[in-house]
Amino acid sequence: MAIAPPKLNAIILAAGKGTRMYSNLPKVLHKIGNKPMLQHVIDTVQQLNTNCINIVYGHGKAQLEEALKDQHVQLIYQAEQLGTGHAVQQAIPHIQDNEDILILYGDTPLISTQTLETLIASKPKQGIALLTVILDDPTGYGRIERSNGKVVAIVEQKDATLEQQKINEINTGIMFVNGKLLKNWLSRLTNNNAQKEFYLTDIIAFAHQDGYEILTSHPVQQFEVEGVNNRQQLATLERQYQHQQAQNLLLAGVTLLDPNRFDLRGTLLHGKDVTIDCNVIIEGNVKLGNNVFIGAGCILKNCTIDDHSNISPYSIIEDSIIAKQCTIGPFARLRPGSKLDEQAHVGNFVELKKAHLGKLTKAGHLSYLGDSEIGNNVNIGAGTITCNYDGANKFKTVIEDDVFVGSDTQLIAPVKVGKGATIAAGTTVTNNVNDNELVVSRVKQKQLANWKRPTKLINGE
Repeated sequence: MAIAPPKLNAIILAAGKGTRMYSNLPKVLHKIGNKPMLQHVIDTVQQLNTNCINIVYGHGKAQLEEALKDQHVQLIYQAEQLGTGHAVQQAIPHIQDNEDILILYGDTPLISTQTLETLIASKPKQGIALLTVILDDPTGYGRIERSNGKVVAIVEQKDATLEQQKINEINTGIMFVNGKLLKNWLSRLTNNNAQKEFYLTDIIAFAHQDGYEILTSHPVQQFEVEGVNNRQQLATLERQYQHQQAQNLLLAGVTLLDPNRFDLRGTLLHGKDVTIDCNVIIEGNVKLGNNVFIGAGCILKNCTIDDHSNISPYSIIEDSIIAKQCTIGPFARLRPGSKLDEQAHVGNFVELKKAHLGKLTKAGHLSYLGDSEIGNNVNIGAGTITCNYDGANKFKTVIEDDVFVGSDTQLIAPVKVGKGATIAAGTTVTNNVNDNELVVSRVKQKQLANWKRPTKLINGE
């Protein structure tokens, strides 16, 4: 009978305070791509068919617990931070002898599934797989000490001799090790070092002393193992992350007119021949159809934009659905609950909120349409406002098909305008309008001949 492979158990260390962030937010909750660094690591590990994910946390206890309350993870509180070895020791009750343990860090957010799969595959049957990287300047990192090509120890910067400091292969902190062996080596840790901390890295020397093999692998990209200790490093990794997202989209057929000025802070599903101009921000879940153009400076959040639609510069679209061949902007804002049917148009400085515009309907300029159901082939003139709020409650405006709404019209909701009606410019609509009616409510124009304009007073007289 075949022996089942060991179960995979992950431990993510996330207890650090992040003093150099100068923040009340725990370091691992600071965001890359609008997602907490810790969540990046959790999401990556979940792709490895992990049996259990253990989060060792300390500083910002309440904030971490709130952030992770809906996650399928095991929270392990580390009341006192005495080093990485001490942090992993807190997880011992959750480690089984027959498990393989993947140890990662919540402030190293860009580690990839591919890198971790390579690390896992490199592990000897009995021993340790260690992720290392070669740096031109290894200052500050633990050095990988080898003897006859074999890893024998990791020496931390503050404990390294001048000769050891010349080593440029460094420890990333990420390793993969058998549960039974890990528990044995953790029990032997001491804090007899310059930092007076329990170093997890000391288990490498224990493994060598006990005759177990330590094999190494390297990350696919060096930035994957870069950690964050301050906001400068956070900003650097943000740009690395965005560069990677841009490259993935380019390879998938999306045209980015300037890949260095594009931010993806969520997920983007796209069709063919999509073009995105510079300084576009995409948040949440966005779907773009075929031949969609997104102009410069647009912000798209949780929206769907169908085929052949054109979004002109500096438009904001949130929680909205845009059908085929629509045109929007420039400087338009579609707030949550807005929907445009095919070939609808929303022009410059038009704001929609919970508004549905039918096929071929146009709102070209300077209008606010809130809580509105607008039919097909309707013209909304410049300066039109649906007055949907009475100071306490909101009400709906219904405009049926083929209505012409003149400029500077106010529709006092709740109100309904029937099919084919015409609303004259400057009208305030307070009652329902029947089909094919003309409505005019403005004051009759007066013309006074030989009108003299007021003149300025001289010396106040």
